[in-house]
Amino acid sequence: MLAILAVCCLPALFALVFCADEILDRVACGWAEWREQRRERRTIARLDRAIEAESLTRDIDLTEFDRADRRPLEQLATDLRRLGGHRLAASDRSVVWHGAVIDAYDERLRAACGALGIAEHLTELEGVDREIERVRVEGLLHAAGLTLPAARPGHHQRHR
Repeated sequence: MLAILAVCCLPALFALVFCADEILDRVACGWAEWREQRRERRTIARLDRAIEAESLTRDIDLTEFDRADRRPLEQLATDLRRLGGHRLAASDRSVVWHGAVIDAYDERLRAACGALGIAEHLTELEGVDREIERVRVEGLLHAAGLTLPAARPGHHQRHR
């Protein structure tokens, strides 16, 4: 009985001996991948704690991002930069054109504020008060990571 068992196990023993290096290599690679994934998870957790990631998104309603009629934030940022450039370079344009650009710029500012949960009062104000509110909103959007042209030509907001 023992001889029959030895003969039956002999092919498996030969395969184990000849493939031992590949088996050990797979075990070592699996172990290294597991350690690397664990290290990455710990690093991400440490970074989240360091920058308090939850506090940055606590006041943002994430369901607003799932609406079908919502314009992507990247497109709003592109529009704001383009319109901001037109707004700053409007010295050789008509008053009507400049007013239309300002209105379109303010509309994109309101949309960006709505997407990021920032309070704004652009529709309620006029004149100098509206310009001051526009500068305040631009500053809040800049603090949220959206870089826009500054209020004066030749001066741009710095990236943090």
